[in-house]
Amino acid sequence: MIKKILFLASAVLLNPASLAVGESTVSRTPPMGWNSYNCYGATVRENEVKANADFMAKNLLKHGWNYVVVDFCWYYPHYIKDTQNGGKQCQAPESEGGCYVPWLAMDAYGRLLPHTVKFPSATGDKGFKPLGDYIHGLGLKFGIHVMRGIPRQAVWDKSPVLGTDGITADMIADTSSTCSWLDNMYGLDMSKPGAQEYLNSLFQLYASWGVDFVKVDDLISFERDMPAHKSEIAGYAKAIENCGRQMVFSTSPGPTNIKDGDFFKQHANQWRVDGDFWDNWKSLHRAFERADSWTPHRGEGHWPDLDMIQLGRISRRGPVGKERESSFTPDEQRTHMTLWCIAKSPLFFGGDLTMINDQVMPLITNAKALEINQHGTEARQLYRKNDLVVWVSKLGDTNKWNVALFNLTEKTEVVEIDFSEIGLSGRREIVDIWQDKRLGSFDGKYKQSVVPHGSVLLQLE
Repeated sequence: MIKKILFLASAVLLNPASLAVGESTVSRTPPMGWNSYNCYGATVRENEVKANADFMAKNLLKHGWNYVVVDFCWYYPHYIKDTQNGGKQCQAPESEGGCYVPWLAMDAYGRLLPHTVKFPSATGDKGFKPLGDYIHGLGLKFGIHVMRGIPRQAVWDKSPVLGTDGITADMIADTSSTCSWLDNMYGLDMSKPGAQEYLNSLFQLYASWGVDFVKVDDLISFERDMPAHKSEIAGYAKAIENCGRQMVFSTSPGPTNIKDGDFFKQHANQWRVDGDFWDNWKSLHRAFERADSWTPHRGEGHWPDLDMIQLGRISRRGPVGKERESSFTPDEQRTHMTLWCIAKSPLFFGGDLTMINDQVMPLITNAKALEINQHGTEARQLYRKNDLVVWVSKLGDTNKWNVALFNLTEKTEVVEIDFSEIGLSGRREIVDIWQDKRLGSFDGKYKQSVVPHGSVLLQLE
């Protein structure tokens, strides 16, 4: 028998002074944290989230890493092939006579809930509050992933919309608007009475759980230049304003159309600039063009997002390829982290933190590299010629400049920076940040041989 899981929650308004998303203080610098998707796909379990949170609190919080984000399908009862726990291989959702099987964890108002198969602490109508409390107790912040729209099963069930008089889910759904790669949801027709109220009710629920970060998926097509779901994006931003709790609003996937840059700056704290980023050179090479093109829209409270950091142990249970250490070479790993830092992308580690190796740890704890990401200003690509690339940024209010030299070619090349191109003259002391080594004093110019797919991160003092 299909059993609906009821959850009647009242909102806990933790910060009644509501701010617009673009005015929010939650992302004055690029957010930093861990996201479950790259190593667990749709099947992450509560104990795994806690283990990664424990590692972050002990080893990374002091370096600025503080968000723990549960990604993708936490409401779906995936059964893991695990002989110890008597599990079985997970099955994709299937429709049977208009009733979706299995029935997703959902309350009486059509709001999805964490499934207790994967999140036992959600038992007894608690939702994500116990897990949120655990993460907050470590001094960290809690985030979740959600899909755009309203559950199809809520539409089939004609679930009432909280905060309305007689409006039901089928009256606000746009059944012609669906996700091409996941069949759980319909889009919302934001012109219909009750659509905004539904989103408001979602974020009231998330506020009661103590959510600090929300990644909303299927808002932008994977295809370039396809229109974004702007009315729904604006609806999510408004719901965050209304919920009384500040939350980072992250839109996904990408690539976001550069023509919509002003819209996203107004409505979101971070937005994906490409499709899913994985551990291959083609994806990393393409990220340079994406990072450069979004430079005019990079700034306090709104950050173009190059996607998760593909280092460490990934794809432990999918979603792409076999379980593995990142396929990036050591030089590519450094290039990956260097670009993300100097381009001021949000930093969300995708690997399993509990299995991190000695090669990766220095890349994500280097104080000067992270300072560039968090406090660099005027970040921009200075030039790109024959796949030799130079990025620069200024270090806050100081007179120090950060310089990244990249060689995207297949052979060792000399990459050069002319100090006058960033308005500097005379001699400058130069520090190699990754090697933590002073290179000496240089007059007017600096050049260095850089290995294929490699990079050098410098600070000019």
